[in-house]
Amino acid sequence: MTGNRPGRVWGLVAGQAARRGGRVSAGDACAAAVAAVEVSGAWLIAARGTGAGHLMRATDEVSELLAELELTLGEGPGRDGAAAGGPVLASDLGDAGAVRRWPVFAPAARQAGAAAIFAFPLQVGAIRAGVMGLYREQPGPLSAFQLGDALVFADTATLLLLDAQGQAAGQAGAGSGPGGQHPDLALHRAEIDQATGMLTEQLGVGIAEAFIRLRAYAYVNDLRLTNVARDILARRLRLQPDPGSQEEGDA
Repeated sequence: MTGNRPGRVWGLVAGQAARRGGRVSAGDACAAAVAAVEVSGAWLIAARGTGAGHLMRATDEVSELLAELELTLGEGPGRDGAAAGGPVLASDLGDAGAVRRWPVFAPAARQAGAAAIFAFPLQVGAIRAGVMGLYREQPGPLSAFQLGDALVFADTATLLLLDAQGQAAGQAGAGSGPGGQHPDLALHRAEIDQATGMLTEQLGVGIAEAFIRLRAYAYVNDLRLTNVARDILARRLRLQPDPGSQEEGDA
């Protein structure tokens, strides 16, 4: 039955928050969606406008890696969903259509452990708050009922995320970061931001160009973005102003 779907979904989200021991957050909507929609994992990206955003919640290691792959590679269902303002449902990342659409991301996502990805933009009207992504280890579409639930979970996450963003300072429960963000994920994003800032000085470029260089180095060398950021912050890695001569420097 779908008559009281919003109420049922809210109950699941509230139950997730209660088990966590904190206030209800957008991250709880993301986590609760996994069992309800029958997927393998989920992640939630918080963003203002069309910016890259940051990872608020990942339910497992594969989800975290998928979110980082989209950020590093600059393509994927989540990015397309955010740009188009509508769901992107990739039920088989191995089919020809998915590979044509995401020639780099699709094989990388499959290698990470995802066979299907479903992305839902978090927005109300013209206000964009981020993206919720769901993945499955096996290919296959969402049923009509599962898709309906996923949309309501995304709507719930949107409202909770906008509410958290509207507060002067994010208030978190025990063991959480702002807006219910896991502290480890908050640290990862801080490291990426700090490394980007360091690159603006090292390379003499703006923030946008520095992030492009950071992302490009991670992609070309098949490294995780967070690991590259840590090496830059620890001064184990130094990118050179000449784009053609990236090399490691001494600590």
